[in-house]
Amino acid sequence: MLSIIGTPAFRRASARSWAVLVAFGLLAGRAAHAQNTGLTLDEALQIATSRSSSIQAAQASVRGSSDVVVKAGQLPNPTLNLGVQELPVSGPNAYTLGQDNFTMLGVGVQQEWVSPARRRLQTTLASRAVERDQSTYLEKVAEVRRQTAMAWLGAIYAKQAVALNLALVDHLSQELGARQASYRGAKGTAADVAQASLTLGNARDELINARQDEKTALIALSRWTAAGNVLDVSGSPPAPESQVSSLSDEQLAQVQPALIAARAAIALADADTDVARSNRNPNWTWGLTYFKSGGRFPDYVSVGVSIPLPIHRGNVEDRDVGQKSEMGTQARLTYEDTERQVVADIQSLTAKLASGRERLANAKQAVLPAAEQKVQLANAAYRSGAGTLADALDARHTQLEADLQVLNLERDVSLVWAQLEYQVLPPDLTSGQ
Repeated sequence: MLSIIGTPAFRRASARSWAVLVAFGLLAGRAAHAQNTGLTLDEALQIATSRSSSIQAAQASVRGSSDVVVKAGQLPNPTLNLGVQELPVSGPNAYTLGQDNFTMLGVGVQQEWVSPARRRLQTTLASRAVERDQSTYLEKVAEVRRQTAMAWLGAIYAKQAVALNLALVDHLSQELGARQASYRGAKGTAADVAQASLTLGNARDELINARQDEKTALIALSRWTAAGNVLDVSGSPPAPESQVSSLSDEQLAQVQPALIAARAAIALADADTDVARSNRNPNWTWGLTYFKSGGRFPDYVSVGVSIPLPIHRGNVEDRDVGQKSEMGTQARLTYEDTERQVVADIQSLTAKLASGRERLANAKQAVLPAAEQKVQLANAAYRSGAGTLADALDARHTQLEADLQVLNLERDVSLVWAQLEYQVLPPDLTSGQ
């Protein structure tokens, strides 16, 4: 399991209060710096995993279940017995002590005895419960990382889309001015001016929509980073290359949170079954009592052992064992189903990523060069007098639209990559699982 969670220092937050305050101060400073300079992907992931309420809740659950491990291996608390035996309630000695040889004051202790083997099984069960809670913690970490990465990618591509749409609006404004000048010089038509004005209006609408998309993406990123209002993002999106699909089944089981959780459920069910099986032999209880008599009468000591009789073992203890065993079978079948689902998801995302990268490569190798060539030819024709300014502006318009097309494709590919890449956690987070 996670070594940092199982340590006493992790479970005793008060002992680390100074370190927590220092770390929080560093994160706060980093978040403030990121808001001023633009949040990078790595900064977003670090801040999100450090501030997530769901992750902190899972950590609290781990700390709580870790405290039970020590308790599980202990004997039950002994019982102190105090009493008066054979006290007369009638006759000349009513409610008196020491007047006969029957009435005695007793003080004793009882202790339920749990065998070392059973206590070891109970400790193992408590440890498996900790592992279950740790696997839940890892699932929360993976979810926060995946959602944060996708939110950051949405924000960075929305920012780039705003820049391209702004460039398109500027270009179309120039085109409208050129067509108006051409119309005033009797070289163009009113229809050309109207068409250019309509195209510019549509582009301005797209720019407004792009800016709204950017604001929405930053709000989503702020939700996952819990860093106030994220105003900007910076950096370049990672290359859409993932090694997740190349992991073997054994490797995947070590770093995929859903599989880690399913495996922890199997271990917990098996440990619970072992404890239920040990309960087929009940615990004994022994007791020692000292009786004090009054006057000249002697004192006494009483020693006894209580042994439960499992006369209904077939209908009680054995049925409990059977029920726990079935829970183990359920956990194993759930693991198999989870493994098939995880593998299918990875294969599906890998196929989508490969298709998207192929489309992106085609766009960059064919669409963008063709659009660039069209601009160069139109500009050359205009400079030589063989072409018109409108043709040159149209070519530039086509190039900007091609850039937007490629940008949208890059965003889609990156989002698929994030869904695939963040299926798993870094090995340093899952070490000891």
